Amino acid sequence: MRVYVPATIGMLRHLVSEGQLTPIRGTAFSLTPALREAYVSGSTEELEYAALLDAARASLRLLASHEDAEQDSGAGIDEKEPPRRVVIAADVEDSEVTERPDLDSAVVRVAGPVTMDDVAAVHVDAVEAEQAVVAAADAIDRADLGDLDADFVLGEAEDHELAWYAPQEVPFFLDLL
Repeated sequence: MRVYVPATIGMLRHLVSEGQLTPIRGTAFSLTPALREAYVSGSTEELEYAALLDAARASLRLLASHEDAEQDSGAGIDEKEPPRRVVIAADVEDSEVTERPDLDSAVVRVAGPVTMDDVAAVHVDAVEAEQAVVAAADAIDRADLGDLDADFVLGEAEDHELAWYAPQEVPFFLDLL
């Protein structure tokens, strides 16, 4: 099953250096039956993209609350790292994934770590998105509470498309940061 794991640059470095990364609280996103039911129409590709976007929004939450992520993952989030949304697309065994419709229609729980061998692709913001990402990370809680100005700030970050990297490109990408 393809899952989309929200992450940060620090967590991505951990994945590359250690060969595995345990998602924060096991949380990832995927094309679940509940997500499929939430949309009137859409191809599998479009619905997987919706799950990826949910993971990108969760990445903003990690940037907003780096202390919790550092404590839970062991990977640490270095404030010196570029503030970019990161989504790790990985293929894991169906038996290792549990749906969590009580949280949201695309949320799943992954039973164990994601390894580099599981990674299908990594999606990361470009440098041009950093300012918008910082503002969105600061505004995400207010947006959830219905603040329309904060929702607009969030949309500014989400207007930036995530760049795609093959697994073998990730170490080189990190070296260039």
